[in-house]
Amino acid sequence: MPTQVPKDFRRVIIAASVGNIIEWYDFYIFGSLAAVLSVKFFEQSHPVAALLSTIALFTAGFLIRPLGAFLFGWMGDRVGRKYTFLITLSGMGLGTGAIGLMPTYASIGLTAAFLLFGLRMIQGLCLGGEYGGAITYVAEHVPDERRGYYTGWLQTSPTLGIVVSLAVIIATRTYFGNEVFDEWAWRIPFLVSFLLVAIAIYIRLQLQETPIFEEIKAKGQTTRNPWKEAFLSSNIQYVGIATIVLIGQGVVWYSGQFWALYFLQQVSKVDSLTSSYIVGAALLIATPSLIFFGWLSDIIGRKPVILGGMLLAAVTYYPLYLWLGSATQPGNINYPTAIFIIFILVCYVGMVYGPVGAFLAEYFPGRIRYTSVSVPYHIGNGWGGGLVPFITSAAFAATGSIGYALIYPIAVPAVCFLLALFLMPETRKISIWNPIEPKAEL
Repeated sequence: MPTQVPKDFRRVIIAASVGNIIEWYDFYIFGSLAAVLSVKFFEQSHPVAALLSTIALFTAGFLIRPLGAFLFGWMGDRVGRKYTFLITLSGMGLGTGAIGLMPTYASIGLTAAFLLFGLRMIQGLCLGGEYGGAITYVAEHVPDERRGYYTGWLQTSPTLGIVVSLAVIIATRTYFGNEVFDEWAWRIPFLVSFLLVAIAIYIRLQLQETPIFEEIKAKGQTTRNPWKEAFLSSNIQYVGIATIVLIGQGVVWYSGQFWALYFLQQVSKVDSLTSSYIVGAALLIATPSLIFFGWLSDIIGRKPVILGGMLLAAVTYYPLYLWLGSATQPGNINYPTAIFIIFILVCYVGMVYGPVGAFLAEYFPGRIRYTSVSVPYHIGNGWGGGLVPFITSAAFAATGSIGYALIYPIAVPAVCFLLALFLMPETRKISIWNPIEPKAEL
C-alpha cells in the first residue's frame, strides 16, 4: 500500500520556503554587496582587480557547493531530510552573520581576505546541502499530479531571497545614507541574518520527517551507502543527464537575474540604489512565473517547458541586453522598459527553474533522492551558473563588449538544449508515492 499524501502539506511548503528564502538571502547578500566588500577586504591599488577578486570569492562559494551536496546528501539519505537541512540552515546563518562582525583589510590586512574566504566556503557548503533537502522534503509531501505547481512555490525562494537581500540593502542605504553605509552600515544586512535564521530554525523545528522517508526507514530500506548507490551504479547515467539539464538551467538562472544586476552597475553605470530598485521590482513582478511554469509542467510535461526556456534564452539574450543597455543610459533611464526587459529575463528563469524541482524528485528513487538531487543541482547551478557573474564581468572588463560578455550565457544553454533534447526523459507521469513505476517515459 503506497504512503498517503499528508493533509498538512501546504503548511510544509510554506515552512520549507521561508527557510529557503532566508538561506538564499544569506548567500546572495554577499553578491549584492560585492562592490562594497571589494573595498573593505582587498587592497585597493587596482579597483577593478579588487572587484573581480570579490566576484571570484563569490564564485568560489558556488564551486564548493557540490562538495556540500555530497556531504549533506549522504546525511539526508541516511539520517533524514528534516535534521539535515536544519544543520545546513544553522551553518549558513552563522557564516553570513559572522561576515558582519569581521575586521576589514584596513585593520588586519590580508588576513581579512582569508577570513572572508573561509566564511564564504561555509556558506557554499551549507547551501550545497540545503536545496536538495528542501526540494526533496516538499516533493515527498505533495500529490503526484500537482508536484510541478507545489514545488514551483518552493522554486520562488531563491528569487525572493534576492529580493529580500535587495530590500534590506535599500532600506539600510536609505536610512543611513550612502556615506555611512559605505563606512560601516554595510554590516547590518549581514547581521540581520542572525535574526532571520533564528526565525527559520524555529519554523522548521515544528515540521515532521517526510512520510516517504519514514516508510523507507520503517521497512529497513534506508541506503547504507548513498554515494555508492548514487554514483557507482546504473544511477550515475541519470545523474549525468540531470547535470546537463541543470547546467543549462543554472546559466539561465544567473544570467537572467544576477548578471542583470551586475550589468546595470558595471556596464550601464547605474548607481547601486537605482539598480537595486529596478532589479527588485522586476523580480517581484516576475516571481509568479516560477509557479505558473511549474503548474504548466504538470499539464504539458517538464521537458518542453524547461527546454523552451533554454532555447529562448540562447536566442534572445543578446538583443535583450543591448536593449537594456540603451534603456539605462546614464542620466536617461527608462524605468518601465528596464523593468520590463528584466521581467522577460526572469520569465525565462521561471521556465527553466519552476519545473526542475519536480523533474529531479521524480527522476530518482526515494532511498537515494537527497544525494541524487543535490549533486547534479549544485554542479549545474554552482559550477555552470555560479561562473556566470565572474566570466561575464571578466569578459566585459577585458573587451568592453556586451557580445563577448554574453558568449558564455548564450553558448551553454544552447549546447545543453541540444543535448537534453535527446537525453532528457519526461518524468511527469512518474509516481514517487508508488515507486514501482518505470524509471521514465522517454
